[in-house]
Amino acid sequence: MSEPTPQAGPAVVLVRPQLGENIGTTARAMRNFGLRALRLVAPECGWPSAKAVVAASGAHDVLGAAQLYPSAREAVADLQHVFATTARARELKLPVLTAEAAAAEARRLVGEGRQVGFLFGPERTGLENEELLSADALVTIPTDPDFASLNLAQAVLILAYEWHRAGDRTPPVRDPAATEPQAEKAELAGLVDQLLSELEAVDFFKSPDRRVSLGAAIQVMLARRGLTKSEVHLLRGIVKELAHGRRGLTGAPPRL
Repeated sequence: MSEPTPQAGPAVVLVRPQLGENIGTTARAMRNFGLRALRLVAPECGWPSAKAVVAASGAHDVLGAAQLYPSAREAVADLQHVFATTARARELKLPVLTAEAAAAEARRLVGEGRQVGFLFGPERTGLENEELLSADALVTIPTDPDFASLNLAQAVLILAYEWHRAGDRTPPVRDPAATEPQAEKAELAGLVDQLLSELEAVDFFKSPDRRVSLGAAIQVMLARRGLTKSEVHLLRGIVKELAHGRRGLTGAPPRL
């Protein structure tokens, strides 16, 4: 048994995996979504496995660093929180989480410096009750009840994907306005004054009271938008052109 090493994300623990191909595709799924720590408990396919290497499709760093343990108890001994996957309802009084909820909780725990693991059972039988006793929560993946069986690597993939998504670092869609300087208060006030002046010219407010209330609402609305300098300049130009066009049609003198 190799010594456990510090991990940046949850360890994936496969208990008595039966097929080398499943170990390989598990490593590939882990590598896709940023997990590195693979632990194998008494693999029934033998280890090392040439079939696992082929199925890993390049995730050889995960396979090469895989740690071997004789039992699930020893494999999780250094962990502080374990999420165990199961497809069947159990009588154990443990929280039952979706993969999404488990991944979010794992993110929180790892962020606090905890050592966390995702525990998976053998392909045919799943985890035994005794092995589930080491878990702090159970994870279920809802499937079609008429075809509920998931391949081992598929189950790992779903949990690994949710782990990655819970801490998604995908760059947000770039907002061009975010790189432009925001308008100063004086510039915004100039826009508000210009707009209110033109609205008064067409008797938009109807009464002094409405001038006060609607004027305040317009100011708050524009301030909340967080306008940039160029947006304020554009809006002032629009107000000016609309006013100029209206006066051209009515023959009213231009407002200075």
